[in-house]
Amino acid sequence: MNTNDSPIILAFSGGLDTSFCVPWLKETYKRPVVTATVDTGGLDSAAKDTLAERSLALGATDHVLIEARDTFFDDVLKFLVMGNVRRGQLYPLCVGAERGIQARYLAELARELGAGTVAHGCTAAGNDQVRFEIILRTLAPKLEVLAPVRDHSWARKDQVAYLEQRGLPVPTKGSAYSINRGLWGVTIGGTETLTSTQSIPESAWVLSPTAHTNPQPAEEITVEYTRGVPTAIDGKTSSPVAIVEKLEAVGSRFGLGRGIHLGDTIIGTKGRVAFEAPAAEILLTAHRELEKLTLSAIQQRVKEPLALIYGDLIHEGKQLDPACRDIEALLASSQKRVTGTVRCLLRPGSLFVVGTDSPHSLMAASRGTYGESAGEWTPADALGFSTILSLPGMLYTRARGE
Repeated sequence: MNTNDSPIILAFSGGLDTSFCVPWLKETYKRPVVTATVDTGGLDSAAKDTLAERSLALGATDHVLIEARDTFFDDVLKFLVMGNVRRGQLYPLCVGAERGIQARYLAELARELGAGTVAHGCTAAGNDQVRFEIILRTLAPKLEVLAPVRDHSWARKDQVAYLEQRGLPVPTKGSAYSINRGLWGVTIGGTETLTSTQSIPESAWVLSPTAHTNPQPAEEITVEYTRGVPTAIDGKTSSPVAIVEKLEAVGSRFGLGRGIHLGDTIIGTKGRVAFEAPAAEILLTAHRELEKLTLSAIQQRVKEPLALIYGDLIHEGKQLDPACRDIEALLASSQKRVTGTVRCLLRPGSLFVVGTDSPHSLMAASRGTYGESAGEWTPADALGFSTILSLPGMLYTRARGE
């Protein structure tokens, strides 16, 4: 299938690594290169135009832009919200969760164009190489997968020299930070994140560089969910993707969703990255509080460990594993009554949940009032309940001969 005239499909972000790959693949394999950008968020119209222009200037035969934001939300982000997923109890998988969707579209494009080869610009030290290749090999085992930067150990300075020697455009230099942006947030890597001791400077934050130097007055918003899915902001119904994008714009003014995540990479090392995920911070925090109002204690206990497993599988690029479908089915079932509104107060660096309301409130369903008066039970019932719960401890103490 890999004939001399069949194209190589290159996953294209427009950064140095993928920019270098365009001419290198073309020269090395003597085959046309088609670049493909799968839009899973974070791209405005100007950025999309720039990607297409850069791709063709680098020598690509064609550039394909694939719209995938709705698919990304429906197939992945929706379940991360339902599961309140945060890796390491901090990081909301703001970049990386989309790689499986991107790889899926790359495999589909290769099939449509009759291409037997797909390439990416990942290095040997990151997570994305694993995510891309697991999905690609699962969906299309016969696809040839090329990773020029990884497999031929191309250093960044050598890639720059390669492009400059040929008079080809080099992505803007001068930034000390590696930035990845998607629908669910931004990750930022720099010299400070190579060790465990430092934070990035205030000026390096992408979405919120002035959130603390120019603090905004407090603002209250209301987020509405229907069966666990965000459906409205301040009473205005919108699509989930539009809600995420709106909340990113609002939350970034307050510096919400900032963090530096230190965790385990897929290949087994420790890694550290700064991130900004204001929309994820608002939606996950608000959803968690609405669940506390509408789910039973056992429902919450059952879904929490499964949501952690789900987050790990997504992080590792294993979202095609049938176990993910099983967990998604449970998460969706658990959300049947997670409908209602959450009032949130936004202040610089702070998200405060003012209150929640739901037609399925388990708190409102009780005739009793916590700490005040009995409802469906009597004082005698309460005494007997406490006595029964005390039995294991009483028997243990007796058995010890005390």
